[in-house]
Amino acid sequence: MTVVELVGITKRFPGVVANDGISLAFEAGEIHAILGENGAGKSTLMSILSGLTHPDSGEIIVDGKTVRFNAPVDAIACGIGMIYQHFMLVDAFTVMENFLVGVRSGGKQRRVELKREIETLSKRYGLQVNPEARVSDLSVGEKQRVEILRMLHRGAKVFILDEPTSVLTPQEVDQLGTTLRHLAREGKAIIFITHKLAEVVKFADCVTVLRSGKVAATLEKTQISLEKLAGLMVGDEQVLSQRYLSSSPGEEILRLEYADVTLSLRAGEILGVAGVAGNGQRELAEAIAGLRPLTAGKLSFRGVETRERGYGQNGRVRFIPEDRIGTGLAPTMSVEHNLVLRQYSHPPITWGILLRQAKLREIAAKLIADFRIKAPRPNMPIEYLSGGNRQKVIVARETAENPEILIAANPTQGLDLATTAMVHQKLEEMRNAGVAILLISEDLDELLAIADRIAVLHGGNIVDIVDPRTTRREDIGLLMSGVNGGKR
Repeated sequence: MTVVELVGITKRFPGVVANDGISLAFEAGEIHAILGENGAGKSTLMSILSGLTHPDSGEIIVDGKTVRFNAPVDAIACGIGMIYQHFMLVDAFTVMENFLVGVRSGGKQRRVELKREIETLSKRYGLQVNPEARVSDLSVGEKQRVEILRMLHRGAKVFILDEPTSVLTPQEVDQLGTTLRHLAREGKAIIFITHKLAEVVKFADCVTVLRSGKVAATLEKTQISLEKLAGLMVGDEQVLSQRYLSSSPGEEILRLEYADVTLSLRAGEILGVAGVAGNGQRELAEAIAGLRPLTAGKLSFRGVETRERGYGQNGRVRFIPEDRIGTGLAPTMSVEHNLVLRQYSHPPITWGILLRQAKLREIAAKLIADFRIKAPRPNMPIEYLSGGNRQKVIVARETAENPEILIAANPTQGLDLATTAMVHQKLEEMRNAGVAILLISEDLDELLAIADRIAVLHGGNIVDIVDPRTTRREDIGLLMSGVNGGKR
């Protein structure tokens, strides 16, 4: 039975048609995956369906009736709920208090009833959560359960999940799959947005591939394969067949000593850092990049201890930050100026104190072409680009020249299959050229694919450093969860 239908949805932004006459139907009891390259229109389409954005034309039909959403609350009233990649929870509140946000509490009696309702839903769907626990004390997987429970409590019959596995351990991914299958069996419609093709093959009943704002294809379960999906998305199945090339690490470039832990980064290697979000990855990256002072421990560069906060800005260290707009980009500046920010202070971009505009545009144009950055006009403010294309700008800029150290924090987060493969190839080229690379990623599959060693973080500490070619994926997942030794 069709629960929601989109008919001829079109949405335009300055210089681009994000959705071009898209028609789709979502069925009760079905997990429907949405795939597409960056800029294909996935996020815009889901924003329209969840009430965040208005279409320029087209219809949304819920249970056979045409509806118009002026805000997300209208979509929720029609049983459509969206669970974002970055959870919409108040960390300082308890689980139960988060359920009460935006509604009248109804006093003590209502709170008692609400606690009972949460416990009943938790048991029914296997989503165990303590209603009185403070959200800040929950793991990422538990926070996701709270979001799902909130939507169930609000009566949602359509669940939109945006990149739901991007911050989960392997064990939590399997648990989420079980939950989604349970929801589907009870007649819920599940819309699953992801870049991970293996999860589509594993979880989805059908998949729609978007390309350039249009529906490229919709496949049923029996038609889904990794090769077919890759071909539909980027027209090249070879992106699935990258082979890892072993490295020969050179001298130690950087050493971090803290308590009983020593983290050594060598020239010509990719040292991966695995961990569930919020376990100290960002602080580690910013400390090594020279953006955050050390409060304890010792950081040495080529055997010499450094406490200089700005040393990372002198050309020896390049940094792909996790926070694209806050740290990585100047949002009101143009795409081309953001691409060459690193080269402002030296030729060929500058001539004395003046910028050579023609050379600037030439260098920016090459990076735009090499990284397939979708920018209708290179001189437009970068804030108008999609999140994935902003990320491409940062990666292109920071990898344009070989530094001594590259710190890459979730460099492929939000990128499509082809661009992810391109970034991985670039990182391997830099490593083979002798660059020392610290790759921090919440995608364990990415680390297993290209890292030479993996340091596992939990609770702000490095709990182990493992060889990705001899360590089981599940054992690394357990280390990420804080299980000693990675063993059950």
